[in-house]
Amino acid sequence: LSLYSSPARETKYVEDPKTELEEGVSHLRHVLEPYTAWCQLELTDSSNVKVDSSLCSDFFSEGYEFLQKPPAGFYPRLGVISFAGVIGLFLARGSKIKKLVYPAALMGIGTAMYYPQQAVVIAKVAGTQLYDWSLQGYIAVESLWKDN
Repeated sequence: LSLYSSPARETKYVEDPKTELEEGVSHLRHVLEPYTAWCQLELTDSSNVKVDSSLCSDFFSEGYEFLQKPPAGFYPRLGVISFAGVIGLFLARGSKIKKLVYPAALMGIGTAMYYPQQAVVIAKVAGTQLYDWSLQGYIAVESLWKDN
């Protein structure tokens, strides 16, 4: 008997069962497949990109032009906002809810510092939507309470 040999083990590949999240993402991808096909890119050569839909082409061309000629100070602002998100991830150790809330909150605060007018508009719209949703919830609970 050799000292360095080990008995051969019989191994068998077992695929992990899909989780609910994986099933949900798979279902969502299949549902959205016709819509994403509209925006598929056709590469004619390495430097020229054609887009099938006019809506998608407008969106991509505006974004491309914006990134080619950004406003003054755009990239430093983007760096600060991104860094705030990374700091939020660092501070959110442990809880999954913290990992969602902290980066989003810190990035929102950073964005609000650089773009105060847009932040006010978004806050007003979000406040109105939140009020409408709470009113709808109150009406639904009240109707359930009166029915019983």
